[in-house]
Amino acid sequence: MSKHPISVDLKISAPAQEVWDAIADWQGQSKWMLQTKVILTSQAAEGVGVTIEAFTGPFYRIYPHLKFLGILDLMKVTRWEPPVRCDVIHYGRVIKGTGTFEVEKVDEANSIFHWSEEIEAPWLIFIAVKPFILAGVRISLSRFRRLLE
Repeated sequence: MSKHPISVDLKISAPAQEVWDAIADWQGQSKWMLQTKVILTSQAAEGVGVTIEAFTGPFYRIYPHLKFLGILDLMKVTRWEPPVRCDVIHYGRVIKGTGTFEVEKVDEANSIFHWSEEIEAPWLIFIAVKPFILAGVRISLSRFRRLLE
């Protein structure tokens, strides 16, 4: 299985700490992630070892009902450096790889959010799904920016 990088950078008119706080609010991600319900599955909400599941599908609001109509992404935090960086490992049946989000302070009122993933998948499958992944991420991050600005 090959590893395929994918990334998006987003300038946000909000202070870096505010961006970090919104990104690190795991369950709050459900407000802006496209057709996704995010659930914190560990007792701790911060730090290495935190576990999260994100269900994406047309009936995400009623998950786990009709869960066969979506994809469950299981994640575990492997690096935690607030308010700058968080790394996760994706270890579900379908989605595997690593992810990183970084918040870069531009000045007191502006930040850049760097989102990146390294997806483990056969090359042909990755090429087929990459446009849909990027479209979903861009829509989600646009929603995220609107919530903060």
